[in-house]
Amino acid sequence: MFSNLSLIKVGFPIKETVSTNVLQDALTGNVTIKPLPLGSPVSGKVYLYGAHVTSWKNEHGEELLFVSSKEIFKLLKPICGSIPICFPHFPNLGPLEAHGFARNRLWRFDDDPPPFRTDATNKVFTVLILRPTKEDLKIWPHSFEYQLRIALGPGTNLMLTLRIRNTNTNGKQFTFTFAYHTYFSVSDISEVRVEGLETLDYLDNCQIRERFTEQGDSITFE
Repeated sequence: MFSNLSLIKVGFPIKETVSTNVLQDALTGNVTIKPLPLGSPVSGKVYLYGAHVTSWKNEHGEELLFVSSKEIFKLLKPICGSIPICFPHFPNLGPLEAHGFARNRLWRFDDDPPPFRTDATNKVFTVLILRPTKEDLKIWPHSFEYQLRIALGPGTNLMLTLRIRNTNTNGKQFTFTFAYHTYFSVSDISEVRVEGLETLDYLDNCQIRERFTEQGDSITFE
């Protein structure tokens, strides 16, 4: 998986905004997050390309995210699997490429991130930021800052927190959609239940995006 990773020389130095136990690859700039205590098999891996979390392992060292075994990392090509960031629209509810361009951009460490609310003080984290390039502004004419805080805490808790700021100098508002397009690794899909969606509206792609309201207390798969 990602066999040619070591050949990609991005050259980012380690930033002070990366918390203790966040290890950075000297060649690629990509990071591995290891929470306390040291030696725990719990970990996460993040690519700067797309701010893409590509690995999330629990206390048994088991991988919780799915990435295709045929996936080969290449710049200008989105990573298939794990947790793609979809912005400024999802999936194709806008004029841009499917799922937007954030997953196809090189993010950077935030030099001075504002404090993010968190439910635990012993999480390790890194904060990445994306700003539009001149080419981005040609296809989506809105200036923004997208900050993403990726935190890993005790009990294998992974938390992604985003903050999107409108930086248009003319004060013009814009609308967007986004998603964490997560691929989970499961051993038996028939044992999976998705709960908490009851009474929420959704657009059914199989019904030409007709709007429906979820009625069941859980969704199962066969």
